[in-house]
Parts: sequence; structure tokens; C-alpha cells
Amino acid sequence: MKTLLVTGGAGFIGSNFCHYWAKHHPEDKIVVLDALTYAGHEEYLSDLKDSAGLEFVHGDICDYSLLEALFEKHPFDHVVHFAAESHVDRSISGPDAFIETNIIGTHNLLKLAKLHWLDKGVSEHRFHHVSTDEVYGSLEADDPAFSESTAFAPNSPYSASKAASDHLVRAYHHTFGLNVSTSNCSNNYGPRQDKEKLIPLIIHNILHGEALPIYGDGMNIRDWLYVDDHCYAIDLILQQGLNGEVYNVGGENEWANLHIVELICDLIDKKLLAEPTYLTKFSESPIAKGGKAKDLISFVKDRAGHDRRYAIDPSKCHAELNYHPRETFETGIAKTLDWYLAEAVKV
Repeated sequence: MKTLLVTGGAGFIGSNFCHYWAKHHPEDKIVVLDALTYAGHEEYLSDLKDSAGLEFVHGDICDYSLLEALFEKHPFDHVVHFAAESHVDRSISGPDAFIETNIIGTHNLLKLAKLHWLDKGVSEHRFHHVSTDEVYGSLEADDPAFSESTAFAPNSPYSASKAASDHLVRAYHHTFGLNVSTSNCSNNYGPRQDKEKLIPLIIHNILHGEALPIYGDGMNIRDWLYVDDHCYAIDLILQQGLNGEVYNVGGENEWANLHIVELICDLIDKKLLAEPTYLTKFSESPIAKGGKAKDLISFVKDRAGHDRRYAIDPSKCHAELNYHPRETFETGIAKTLDWYLAEAVKV
């Protein structure tokens, strides 16, 4: 039986991870720490508190005293660290929070992990750090995909703060011997994502007849990873991954932003036409008014430091973990749309 501290567990990827872990490892204890900022929602975990005995703690990883009390109270042997400020636009307008949470907060966790594991002789432990492909910078169209040996070249305050936290995790392993692993993932999509992110924003705006803003020419390319496949990869890393190693987790699924938006427009139009109650509920959507969702697309000024392309080379995960995404983009996006439509109907 493991006892996991999951930071940021009420956020998008963290909450999906908690559901995944409770389903596949029901014998383990999960303690979630989340500051419940704009992207965190305690209700995402409400069923797990009843069915899986999950314990939720409202708090910030920058609060060292709170973290200290949690480590004293619980016999953690795993930390799965999702908590981070992660929205690039917000990091441009207000970088301070990114430095505090992503760097100072991560260091607080590492200090306490060292104190409670290494200094007390706890040999069986793992600190898993969830990071991003954005630490590697930007690729041109013909560049090879990011591998674990790609040099860091972050281009935004967000990615720079994540790169710093990656380095801290590496340093605590090499300097002190802390058992660690890091995963650098591509763009996640799926249920429970905040609508500031591209896919849920597009879904929300189509349903309410609002503009679909596309930065620049819309040809910025991302590798899209279904969130449950990311959780599956972390599970494999925790079970089989080597101590001190970094694993790049991708969806093997590159799409230009504009093409993603156009696909979602077509899929939502079809779903609304196939279900009369949707047309009634979402009467402001273009399809309900005789138009098409693509009519809402508008191009806006590109954001500062907008990386052109990210792509993940997943060969290390294939070779060492036998990891392959279990969802195709077609199945993953269908599940995603169904979840958001069901949630929107409730409102």
C-alpha cells in the first residue's frame, strides 16, 4: 500500500490522475493538496472522497508550515507533483505567481521530501515531478521532435519557471540521492480542463455563439495527449521508471491550432444537429441559427513569445516502459466533447 501526496490534485490533470489512481490502485491512500485557484475545483474529487477515502487539503505549496504538518501527519512514500501555474498568457501579464509557485513551491516540497525520507532513512520513496515540453523551446516545421536530451530553451516566464523546477528536481537527486522521476508532457486535453485552455474555450464559445479567437495565422503546432493516457504514463513511470530519469510523454498526434478548431467546429455542429435537445439548450450556437460554428473563427494578434511548434519523441517511453497512447485522437476528442456537452447541459 502506498500513501501519495498529490499536489494540484483538484486541477485538470491532477484530478484525472486521482480518478485514474483510485480506479487502478484502490488499496492506496491519496492525500490531495490544492490551492483552489481559478483552475482547481474541489468538486472534481467529491466522489473519490466518498468512494476511495481520498483526503483533500486546501492549501498552497508555498506554505512551508502547512507542508511540514502534512509530512508529519501522513507517512507519504510518493509525491506526485502537479501543482503549478501553467497558463502562458497569465505568465506574460503576471509572472510573479509563476516564480513563486513553480520554483519556490517545488523547492519546499523537495526540502521536506529530503527531510522526511533521506534524513530519516526511508529508502522506498519517489518524488515524481510533472513538467512540460515547453521547457525545450520551439521547433521549426522540419526539426526533429524533442527528446530527453534536447537542451532547455524556455521562451516564456511559465516555461522558464518549469525549467527551473526541473533542474531543482534533478539537483536533489544528484546532490542528495533523492529518488525522483520527471515527465515532460505535450499538450493535454480531456475532461475537467479550465476553459482558458484552447479546446474547452472553443467548445464553450461555440455553444454560446461567441467568437473563436485564433492567435496569428493559427498554424502553431502542438502534440495533443489525452489526459488519461498521460495518467497511464505516470503510472508506468512510478512502477517501472528508473530512479533519476526523465521521460517525455507525447500523444503522437501533431495538429495545427487552426485545424483543431475547425475539427471541433464540425464535430459540435454534427452533435447538436443529431440531438434536438442540444439545439434547444444551446440556442445561441451558430448551428441552432442556421449557420456553422466555423463562422465564429476570428484571427487575433499573436501573443508575445508564441512558440511555433512542439513535438515529442516518445521512443524512450516506448523502449523502457512499453508506453503507447491508448486513445486515438478521434476517440479522445469524442470523449472530451461528450463530457463538456454533458456538463454544459447541467448549467
